[in-house]
Amino acid sequence: MSRLTIYPAIDLKDGQCVRLKRGEMDQATVYSSDPGAQAAAWQQSGFAWLHVVDLNGAFAGKPVNADAVRSILSAVQVPVQLGGGIRDMAGIAAWLEAGITRVILGSAAAKNPALVIDACRTFPGRIAVGIDARDGYVATEGWAETSSLPAGELGLRFEDAGVSAIIYTDIGRDGMLTGLNLDQTVDLSKRLTTPVIASGGVGSLDDLAALAAVAEGTRIEGVIVGRALYDGRVGAEEALRLFAS
Repeated sequence: MSRLTIYPAIDLKDGQCVRLKRGEMDQATVYSSDPGAQAAAWQQSGFAWLHVVDLNGAFAGKPVNADAVRSILSAVQVPVQLGGGIRDMAGIAAWLEAGITRVILGSAAAKNPALVIDACRTFPGRIAVGIDARDGYVATEGWAETSSLPAGELGLRFEDAGVSAIIYTDIGRDGMLTGLNLDQTVDLSKRLTTPVIASGGVGSLDDLAALAAVAEGTRIEGVIVGRALYDGRVGAEEALRLFAS
């Protein structure tokens, strides 16, 4: 069994922890109005990382839920990766200084690749790229726009930049509990030397077991789990045990 890292997702909308369906902001389910307490609960459950997204920020192109992110940082000791609305070096530097371990560049990576290269050089090991794909093509601006750029091509652009991880999300599956897009995730990981984190669609322990089965020998190093953890379809203890062996 592969030793993979599970990243519980804390998606922030209007200061609350929510989960969307296929990235639609009007399809939000609120799970907690206290992001700091939710983060502390995931840490208490034994998770070694947290994945935080400023959803409003992703659409606005600038941080919106900064207070909520700070409450998370003050509530936990585990490393936190953050994405959503971070579009320039000043924003990256500010969040890293505030205590974020890894900044995720999504729309900025697709539209301003020079920023990723510069950020990786300035902050080695602390920059991840988020590739959000709809039908295999990169989506940007909080998934509101779909480009003509194939997801794999975007990943290859940063092979020599020093990106710490590529987070690959299948938008069509995100929040739908229908299982990860294993074929595309494995295909991407085989084309890259950069570690890949799978995201979008985990609905059961079986989905995690299926990922572990195909991750052996690939660059897949982790998986983001959101709705299934909040709903209790995936238990923290069982999930962590699955990937610990």
